[in-house]
Amino acid sequence: MEQPVNDKTPQKNPEEQSTAERYFESMLWNSRFIVILAVVASLIMAIGVFYLTTVEVYYTISHLGNYHSLPETERAILKAQTIAHVVGSVDGFLLGTVMLIFSLGLYELFISPINAADGKSTASKILMINSLDDLKDKLAKVILMILIVMFFEQAIFLKPTGPLELLYYALAIMLVALALYFSHKAYEKK
Repeated sequence: MEQPVNDKTPQKNPEEQSTAERYFESMLWNSRFIVILAVVASLIMAIGVFYLTTVEVYYTISHLGNYHSLPETERAILKAQTIAHVVGSVDGFLLGTVMLIFSLGLYELFISPINAADGKSTASKILMINSLDDLKDKLAKVILMILIVMFFEQAIFLKPTGPLELLYYALAIMLVALALYFSHKAYEKK
Protein backbone atom coordinates (compact mmCIF):
# COMPACT_ATOMS: atom_id res chain seq x y z
CA MET A 1 0.00 0.00 0.00
CA GLU A 2 1.61 3.21 -1.16
CA GLN A 3 1.13 6.46 0.70
CA PRO A 4 2.38 9.60 -1.00
CA VAL A 5 4.91 11.67 0.93
CA ASN A 6 3.97 14.62 -1.23
CA ASP A 7 2.19 15.03 -4.57
CA LYS A 8 5.31 14.26 -6.63
CA THR A 9 7.13 11.34 -4.97
CA PRO A 10 5.28 8.27 -3.70
CA GLN A 11 6.81 6.43 -0.77
CA LYS A 12 8.02 2.90 -1.47
CA ASN A 13 7.07 -0.10 0.60
CA PRO A 14 10.00 -1.75 2.42
CA GLU A 15 9.64 -4.74 0.06
CA GLU A 16 10.13 -2.46 -2.96
CA GLN A 17 13.35 -0.92 -1.58
CA SER A 18 16.78 -2.35 -2.06
CA THR A 19 18.78 -3.37 1.01
CA ALA A 20 21.19 -0.49 0.41
CA GLU A 21 18.32 1.99 0.20
CA ARG A 22 16.73 0.71 3.43
CA TYR A 23 20.09 0.80 5.22
CA PHE A 24 20.88 4.31 3.97
CA GLU A 25 17.44 5.66 4.94
CA SER A 26 17.74 4.08 8.37
CA MET A 27 21.19 5.59 8.84
CA LEU A 28 19.94 8.97 7.59
CA TRP A 29 16.95 8.90 9.95
CA ASN A 30 19.06 7.87 12.95
CA SER A 31 21.58 10.64 12.23
CA ARG A 32 19.15 12.98 14.00
CA PHE A 33 20.50 11.59 17.28
CA ILE A 34 23.63 13.73 16.78
CA VAL A 35 21.43 16.52 18.14
CA ILE A 36 21.86 14.86 21.57
CA LEU A 37 25.28 16.53 21.70
CA ALA A 38 23.69 19.98 21.34
CA VAL A 39 20.95 19.08 23.83
CA VAL A 40 23.42 17.94 26.49
CA ALA A 41 25.83 20.82 25.86
CA SER A 42 23.01 23.39 26.06
CA LEU A 43 21.70 21.82 29.25
CA ILE A 44 25.18 21.90 30.83
CA MET A 45 25.58 25.54 29.79
CA ALA A 46 22.17 26.39 31.29
CA ILE A 47 23.15 24.75 34.58
CA GLY A 48 26.50 26.57 34.49
CA VAL A 49 24.88 29.97 33.88
CA PHE A 50 22.36 29.35 36.67
CA TYR A 51 25.21 28.38 39.00
CA LEU A 52 27.33 31.44 38.13
CA THR A 53 24.39 33.78 38.52
CA THR A 54 23.38 32.24 41.85
CA VAL A 55 26.92 32.68 43.18
CA GLU A 56 26.88 36.33 42.02
CA VAL A 57 23.54 36.87 43.80
CA TYR A 58 24.98 35.35 46.99
CA TYR A 59 28.01 37.66 46.92
CA THR A 60 25.87 40.69 46.11
CA ILE A 61 23.63 40.01 49.09
CA SER A 62 26.59 39.28 51.38
CA HIS A 63 28.05 42.73 50.64
CA LEU A 64 24.84 44.40 51.85
CA GLY A 65 25.34 43.29 55.46
CA ASN A 66 27.11 46.49 56.48
CA TYR A 67 25.10 48.87 54.27
CA HIS A 68 23.53 50.69 57.23
CA SER A 69 26.91 51.52 58.80
CA LEU A 70 28.53 53.01 55.69
CA PRO A 71 28.92 56.76 55.13
CA GLU A 72 26.38 58.33 52.78
CA THR A 73 28.72 58.49 49.74
CA GLU A 74 29.75 54.84 50.06
CA ARG A 75 26.11 53.81 50.53
CA ALA A 76 25.19 55.57 47.27
CA ILE A 77 27.99 53.75 45.44
CA LEU A 78 27.02 50.39 46.98
CA LYS A 79 23.37 50.99 46.11
CA ALA A 80 24.18 51.72 42.44
CA GLN A 81 26.47 48.70 42.22
CA THR A 82 23.84 46.47 43.84
CA ILE A 83 21.18 47.59 41.39
CA ALA A 84 23.57 46.87 38.51
CA HIS A 85 24.30 43.41 39.96
CA VAL A 86 20.59 42.68 40.39
CA VAL A 87 19.92 43.63 36.77
CA GLY A 88 22.90 41.52 35.72
CA SER A 89 21.48 38.62 37.71
CA VAL A 90 18.17 38.90 35.88
CA ASP A 91 20.17 38.87 32.66
CA GLY A 92 22.07 35.75 33.77
CA PHE A 93 18.92 33.88 34.74
CA LEU A 94 17.30 34.81 31.42
CA LEU A 95 20.34 33.53 29.53
CA GLY A 96 20.16 30.25 31.48
CA THR A 97 16.50 30.05 30.57
CA VAL A 98 17.31 30.54 26.88
CA MET A 99 19.76 27.65 27.01
CA LEU A 100 17.24 25.46 28.83
CA ILE A 101 14.47 26.23 26.33
CA PHE A 102 16.89 25.61 23.46
CA SER A 103 17.94 22.25 24.93
CA LEU A 104 14.39 21.07 25.54
CA GLY A 105 13.20 22.37 22.18
CA LEU A 106 15.93 20.58 20.23
CA TYR A 107 15.15 17.37 22.09
CA GLU A 108 11.44 17.60 21.35
CA LEU A 109 11.94 18.51 17.70
CA PHE A 110 14.57 15.94 16.76
CA ILE A 111 14.47 13.10 19.28
CA SER A 112 11.15 12.59 21.03
CA PRO A 113 8.35 14.46 22.82
CA ILE A 114 9.02 14.83 26.53
CA ASN A 115 6.43 12.45 27.92
CA ALA A 116 7.04 13.50 31.52
CA ALA A 117 5.71 16.99 30.73
CA ASP A 118 2.80 15.98 28.52
CA GLY A 119 -0.56 16.55 30.14
CA LYS A 120 0.85 17.86 33.42
CA SER A 121 -0.68 21.02 34.81
CA THR A 122 2.75 22.07 36.06
CA ALA A 123 4.31 21.83 32.58
CA SER A 124 4.81 25.29 31.18
CA LYS A 125 3.56 25.97 27.67
CA ILE A 126 6.87 27.71 26.96
CA LEU A 127 8.61 24.34 27.13
CA MET A 128 6.23 22.67 24.67
CA ILE A 129 7.85 22.99 21.25
CA ASN A 130 5.98 21.76 18.16
CA SER A 131 8.04 23.18 15.29
CA LEU A 132 11.29 24.95 14.54
CA ASP A 133 9.36 28.22 14.14
CA ASP A 134 7.81 27.66 17.56
CA LEU A 135 11.29 27.23 19.06
CA LYS A 136 12.57 30.34 17.28
CA ASP A 137 9.60 32.40 18.51
CA LYS A 138 10.11 31.37 22.12
CA LEU A 139 13.85 32.00 21.97
CA ALA A 140 13.32 35.38 20.28
CA LYS A 141 11.06 36.53 23.12
CA VAL A 142 13.57 35.57 25.79
CA ILE A 143 16.46 37.10 23.81
CA LEU A 144 14.46 40.33 23.48
CA MET A 145 14.03 40.35 27.26
CA ILE A 146 17.79 39.82 27.70
CA LEU A 147 18.50 42.78 25.41
CA ILE A 148 16.06 44.96 27.32
CA VAL A 149 17.65 43.99 30.63
CA MET A 150 21.13 44.70 29.21
CA PHE A 151 19.93 48.10 28.03
CA PHE A 152 18.49 48.82 31.47
CA GLU A 153 21.77 47.72 33.08
CA GLN A 154 23.69 50.24 30.96
CA ALA A 155 21.05 52.96 31.29
CA ILE A 156 21.33 52.97 35.09
CA PHE A 157 24.72 54.64 34.89
CA LEU A 158 23.94 56.89 31.93
CA LYS A 159 24.00 60.56 32.84
CA PRO A 160 23.05 62.66 29.78
CA THR A 161 25.13 65.85 29.70
CA GLY A 162 23.43 67.63 26.84
CA PRO A 163 20.15 67.83 24.96
CA LEU A 164 21.37 65.59 22.13
CA GLU A 165 22.38 62.80 24.54
CA LEU A 166 19.02 63.14 26.29
CA LEU A 167 17.29 62.86 22.90
CA TYR A 168 19.28 59.69 22.08
CA TYR A 169 18.37 58.28 25.49
CA ALA A 170 14.68 59.00 24.90
CA LEU A 171 14.85 57.45 21.41
CA ALA A 172 16.47 54.32 22.81
CA ILE A 173 13.70 53.99 25.39
CA MET A 174 11.10 54.51 22.66
CA LEU A 175 12.71 51.78 20.52
CA VAL A 176 12.64 49.37 23.47
CA ALA A 177 8.96 50.16 24.00
CA LEU A 178 8.24 49.61 20.29
CA ALA A 179 10.05 46.27 20.34
CA LEU A 180 7.93 45.16 23.29
CA TYR A 181 4.75 46.44 21.61
CA PHE A 182 5.42 44.64 18.32
CA SER A 183 6.47 41.40 20.00
CA HIS A 184 3.26 41.49 22.04
CA LYS A 185 1.19 42.16 18.90
CA ALA A 186 2.87 39.27 17.08
CA TYR A 187 2.08 36.99 20.02
CA GLU A 188 -1.59 38.06 20.02
CA LYS A 189 -1.98 37.16 16.32
CA LYS A 190 -1.09 33.54 17.03
